[in-house]
Amino acid sequence: MDDLPSLTDEQIVLLIQGGDKEKYGLLMTRYDKKLSRYGRKFLSEKENIEDIVQDVFISAFQNINNFDTSLKFSSWIYRIAHNAFVNGLKRQQRSAVLGLDLDTFVSHMTYEDPAVEERDHEIMKKMIDQGLEKLTPKCREVIILHYLEGLSYKEISDILQIPTGTVAVRVLRGKDALRKIYKKMNMDYEQ
Repeated sequence: MDDLPSLTDEQIVLLIQGGDKEKYGLLMTRYDKKLSRYGRKFLSEKENIEDIVQDVFISAFQNINNFDTSLKFSSWIYRIAHNAFVNGLKRQQRSAVLGLDLDTFVSHMTYEDPAVEERDHEIMKKMIDQGLEKLTPKCREVIILHYLEGLSYKEISDILQIPTGTVAVRVLRGKDALRKIYKKMNMDYEQ
């Protein structure tokens, strides 16, 4: 089938549930980088992230026949990943470690001096890391899922298994807390 890339995730799952297990590789290709990026928001050790992502794929494959194709596959696999990364955090016995990709926050600007560009990026990365680390885990989680992963409130609701209204409240609280944190940090950096 030449039109496989145009199939939705749910259509691919139907093929897999129908016995074409080879098609699972398409889902892995679609979600490998996304889940790894999501994991980097929680864990700092690259090897652990890769291992956990592979565990997520194994778990999803083992349970693929239980997936209801009337629902969104992305929410389902992110839920599995969420649980796996939370367990990874518990195993590491850390409250929160975030390794952020600066490019998700800062557009590519043109600098004449590479040293100035590097300094600006380092300052911005430090501020982002510090700001997110100061959020409560519940607020940090929805901020990451919404703003860094680009998920809708409904998708976050499905992943975290909380009402959409609760997601909205946590996003608002997180944004408000970040504003206050960054305002204070800006004062600190200026002094």
